[in-house]
Order: sequence, then structure tokens, then C-alpha cells
Amino acid sequence: MKRYYPTDEIIVALDIGTTKIVALAGVLNDMGRVEVLGYGKVQSEGVMRGVVANIDKTAMAIADAIDMAEKRANHEFRKVYVGIAGQHIKSIHHRGVKVRDNMEEEISRDEIRRMVEDMYKLALPPGEKILHVVPQEFTIDDEEGIVDPVGMCGSKIEGNFHVITGKISAANNIMRCLKKAGLELEEMVLEPIGSATAVLSEKEVEAGVVMVDIGGGTTDLTIFYDGIIRHTAVIPFGGNVITRDIAHGCNVIFDQAEKLKVKFGRALAENVKDNRIIIIPGIKGRQSREISEKNLALIIQARMEEIFELVAWEIKRSGYEGKLIGGMVLTGGGALLQDIELLANLETGLMARIGRPNEYLSSPQNEELSSPIYSTGIGILRYALLRRREERQYSENSMPAFENAAVHTEGEGHSQKPLSGWLNKSMEWMKKFFEASHDSDL
Repeated sequence: MKRYYPTDEIIVALDIGTTKIVALAGVLNDMGRVEVLGYGKVQSEGVMRGVVANIDKTAMAIADAIDMAEKRANHEFRKVYVGIAGQHIKSIHHRGVKVRDNMEEEISRDEIRRMVEDMYKLALPPGEKILHVVPQEFTIDDEEGIVDPVGMCGSKIEGNFHVITGKISAANNIMRCLKKAGLELEEMVLEPIGSATAVLSEKEVEAGVVMVDIGGGTTDLTIFYDGIIRHTAVIPFGGNVITRDIAHGCNVIFDQAEKLKVKFGRALAENVKDNRIIIIPGIKGRQSREISEKNLALIIQARMEEIFELVAWEIKRSGYEGKLIGGMVLTGGGALLQDIELLANLETGLMARIGRPNEYLSSPQNEELSSPIYSTGIGILRYALLRRREERQYSENSMPAFENAAVHTEGEGHSQKPLSGWLNKSMEWMKKFFEASHDSDL
């Protein structure tokens, strides 16, 4: 028998991608896993490289996806958590210093909070805003590598911070789309954080791992080490570039190229054994075309090699080359290419696996939702559900969320385990930029 959930327990996540828009409505079940009550997926026509380019088309697609989710869940939804991504997302590292008046007094959370808030005052180019600040580690006087300095004593605190920036206009355009679709914004979530929440294990995040989310318009890269986000980057190539390469190389239309990629595509040409000939029907009675499976793979491999070369360059630039014991996790629609893990290993030297969100989904669940295509949507949903549960627990305990930040809970497996540090920090600092965006003229 299907259980009924009150509307206020249900959270709705929205993934606005270059090729698709996905709406997911769900709850955390008694086992701490995500139970998806309804979902909708529609083609995206108003988004380019992860950024809204046509508000009306995007708003219509959002409304259609929400409508599908509402019908499946038998609920109406008005508030949504939505992902933000795109080539405009950038990251910098900054060092903050605070000289203390009383070196004998214990360092408080308020002191650390104020250091983080100071990072939001950094001067940026016009039109850009700090989205997210992640504390890395601290130095107390001459003692380095301190993750949590609260309770220690010293005359000077120095902190390394990972600062993620984005364009205010990109966030405002998303909010305009939501408004036109009759929806209210609950919170925006950086999509790489959403994807990581869905596909990475706590052990990987601690050991060091690079997550590569290959979307339609861009490829998002996020590096974790010692449980902390260390580096983020956006590579301006994704699955659509591969499709265009196939279209030009085989002289076919985009839709046919996409079908070739999905059905026959391989990332490693040397693994093509039979080398079958693929016949592509002509348009309106025109002569059909032929392409060998190996030649198709060569087209795909050339572009994927370029993407992984950029991934390897970003890893080197981050300073974590040779330190990522957890290897690489590939997710997003582009991760469905056959042999992509092998090519990733050849190009970067890292062992790779495909990241699927099924580990955190309740069972049984729709098999379709276990695809890497839904990693971002499921991740945003899981992030929001964990955040909601955290807030309720803090409220019940009558303790401020930040003061209780050392005591986290995560709905993983069959018990409530401590939240990993990177996810908690994401929850603590995410809202600052987006609350400011609410005040902007829409």
C-alpha cells in the first residue's frame, strides 16, 4: 500500500540542464534513503551551456516537468530547490588573517564565522557575486593544517578559503523562470555539490577524489580531499559538442548524430571488434549514408581525449595531482558512453568508475532514476532533504544550527551517521548569495 506524505514533508528539486529539465519530488524514508514520489523530464530548449538563454522557453519546460511530477506524486508543488551551474561559475583561493586581542581566550565559532563572512566582502568584477565559501584549513600561530580550530588558543588565526563565484544575472534569470512557471525559490544549490551528494561515498571524499560531471553543455569538475572541497572548475565542453562533431564528421543532422552517439557510441576506438557498418537513413528520400562503428568511435574519442586532457590540467593546477587515492568518479549523461572509464584512466592515470545515484535511493525504485543522467537532480533532492532534517533536529534541540555544526547527521544506509565535513560546510554557507539575490529587481 502506498504511503501518503503531507505536502510539507515533500521536497521538490529542479535540475535545469542544457539538454533536459528534471523535476523530482521526494522524501527521506524511515531508512534514511531518498524515496522519489514523482518526477518529470522534458527537453530543454532555452538553456545554453548550463545558463538560461531564453526565459519563456525555459519557464514553459519547467512548468511541464513540474506538472509531470505533480501527477505522479498526486500533490501540487509551489516551492523548489534548484541547481545553478554553467561556465560563469569560477573559483579562487584566498587567505584570511585575524589577529586576536586575547591569546589565552579559546577560539569560538563566532570568530570563525566572522572570518568566513569577511570572504564575502572580497572585491569582484562588476556583475559577479560570491556564491559559496568553503573553509579549507587554519593555522593558529605556527601550527598548520588545523581543520577545526574551535577551542584552541593563539594570538593569530590564518585561514585558507575556497571561494566560488558566479554571475548575479544567471541566478536572477533562474528566478525569473521560476516566477513565470508559478513557482517559488526555496534555495539554490551548486550543481557539482548536488551531484557529489548523490554519487560519492564518504571514504572517497576523505581519501581524495575528483568528480567529473559530463553534462550536455559543460563538464563540471570538483576535487575533494580530506573531506573538504578543494577545487572546482567548469570545462566548456559536454555531450552536445560530441554530437556536433558526429554531425559534421558524418554529414548528418543533429538528431541523427545524437542517436548514433547514444546507441553505438564508444569512447575507445581500439575496443571496437566487429566494426559493423551503420546505415543512416537519408532525409525525405535522399540517399542513405554509411559509417563504420570504428570511425564513429574515433570521432567521439578525439573529443573525449580533449575533455580529459583539460580534466588532467585542472587536477595539476589544483595541486592535488598524485594525491587522489579515490580516483575519479564519472557521472552525468556523458558517463554513459561505453569504455569511458578506460579512456579516463589512460588520459589521467586515475582509476575511474561510473557514479550512479542508486546507492541513496530507496528500494525498489524506478530503474530509470538510477542512471547517471539523474545524478544532479537526485543529489539536489538529497541535499535538500538532509538540510531539512538537520534544521528540524536543531529546532527540536533548541540549538542554533552553526553552534551545533560539529554534530551532523547523514541519511546514509540504515542509520543516521555524521554528515561529512564538506556537505555540512556547503549547507552552512550556501544561502548567503541567494538570499541577496532575492532582493534584486526581478
